[in-house]
Amino acid sequence: MLVITRLGDALGTWSLPLAAFSGGIVSASAVLILFSIQKKHGNNNLILCGLAISFLFGAVTSFLVYSGDQRAASSILFWTMGGLGLARWDNLIFAAIGVMCVIVLIVIRYRELDTLLVSEQTTHSLGVNVHRLQSEVFLCCAFCTASIVALTGVVGFIGLMVPHLVRPFSGMTHKLALPLVAIWGAVMLTLGDIVSRTILAPQELPVGIVTAALGGVFVLYLVWKKPAR
Repeated sequence: MLVITRLGDALGTWSLPLAAFSGGIVSASAVLILFSIQKKHGNNNLILCGLAISFLFGAVTSFLVYSGDQRAASSILFWTMGGLGLARWDNLIFAAIGVMCVIVLIVIRYRELDTLLVSEQTTHSLGVNVHRLQSEVFLCCAFCTASIVALTGVVGFIGLMVPHLVRPFSGMTHKLALPLVAIWGAVMLTLGDIVSRTILAPQELPVGIVTAALGGVFVLYLVWKKPAR
């Protein structure tokens, strides 16, 4: 948002990806620092830290939007809804580095990730440092997310839907689940992009609108399917 509303293309075509990547790393680091100073290091605390930083950065973003050049409103709107229009062969190195980071994590840590499916006490008894593993996963995923969002903007609900969809085929272990999530996530995003480019052709609809619509329906399905207690 700072680049779109204030700085402009100071670094040419790399300006927006570099700014988005830097912002993602800064926000992820802020969440991790806030999480590290907590007395309890459970998953709920990590989520709360993420929400706090998200609201803070959201406030800064809103300030930049409303105090900046209103002629950039269309670019801001497209960026916040996500799209693949900025992705080109010359800047895919960002996404490639992020994906490689996650691949290395999966290869090295998939057994330890399986232990997180049980209680934290059991995980400790198996010799796994839960806090260190959580920090590694968070930093790696934040780095990967930042590198991809730098090219696409914010595309929601893919990460929510796909793990549920592949679980019946992958079982509970991460060795098969994570590669399937990556493949089907890419397939779903590609299909959503095709729909976004054709539904209002020749105008391109932000793909985030399509994925948000699918995600909303999927969440309603999960709520309806969940048995009452």
